[in-house]
Amino acid sequence: MADKKTFILRINTDTYRQLEKWAADEFRSVNGQLEWIIDQALREAGRKKPAAVGERKAKKS
Repeated sequence: MADKKTFILRINTDTYRQLEKWAADEFRSVNGQLEWIIDQALREAGRKKPAAVGERKAKKS
């Protein structure tokens, strides 16, 4: 498992509720949903390379 950095995030209550609902709809925790959103944004901005085939298989296991 990759190292993870812990940090505090202040977020508007209404935004958090919407995020919580979105996460539940996709069977993720709020933290997992935020990680997914950030990962997608980094890829779309060209700041993160797509995962290699071997990495994708290892993450699914």
